Amino acid sequence: MPTLPLSPDELLTTTRTVRRRLDLTRPVPMELVRECLEIALQAPSGSNRQGWQWVVVTDAAKRAAIGHLYQRAVHGYLASEGSAARLFAGDPERAEVQRRVGESVAWLGDRMGEVPVLLIPCLQVHGGGELPAGNQAGLWGSVLPAAWSYMLAARARGLGTAWTTLHLAYEAEVAELLGLPADVRQAALIPTAYYTGEGFRPAKRQPLDEVLHVDTW
Repeated sequence: MPTLPLSPDELLTTTRTVRRRLDLTRPVPMELVRECLEIALQAPSGSNRQGWQWVVVTDAAKRAAIGHLYQRAVHGYLASEGSAARLFAGDPERAEVQRRVGESVAWLGDRMGEVPVLLIPCLQVHGGGELPAGNQAGLWGSVLPAAWSYMLAARARGLGTAWTTLHLAYEAEVAELLGLPADVRQAALIPTAYYTGEGFRPAKRQPLDEVLHVDTW
C-alpha cells in the first residue's frame, strides 16, 4: 500500500491519539492491517523471545461486545478522580486541554464497538499466564515497542489509532469472548480506522528542560 510522504521526524511527531476523527463508516482492508503488523514484528523484544501475539477483531458482534465492556470501563474512569478531564484543574490552560481530552475519551467510549478494526496486542506468559513479580518492565517492554511500530505504520498509511487500556478492567471477559488461552495476557486495545479531516501536527508538550535530568536528579 502507498505511504504518506512523511519524514521520520514528522511521522514520530504527528502520530497522535485519534478518537473523534476515526472514520466509523469506511472499512479497513485486512491486507493493510497485516502490512502494519509485518512492520511491527521488526520491533525489539527481550532476549529476542518474540512472545507477542496479535488479535485482530473485525467481526461486528465481537466488536460490539468489546465496545460495551469498554464503554462501562470508560464511564467508571471518567467518574473517578484520576480522569483526564479532572487533571491540572489549577492551571486554566492545561485544564482546558484536559477537558477536551475527557470529551474525546467519552466520545470513543460510546463508539469503540463501531470502529472497523480493533487490535489487541498480547503476551504469551509462561506459567499459565501469571505475571511474575519484579521486572515487569522487561516483560511489557517486549510488546509495547511493537505496538507503537504498528501505530506508526498505520499513520504512514492514512490510518488513525489510539492507545487504550481501560478495557483491561474486563480483561477476563474479553479473553472469554475471543477464546484466548489462559497463558495469554492483553496489553492494550488499539482502535484502527481511516481518519477524517486533514493531517496532524505536533502536540504541545512540557519543555524538555522541565523533565530532563543529566547525571543526577
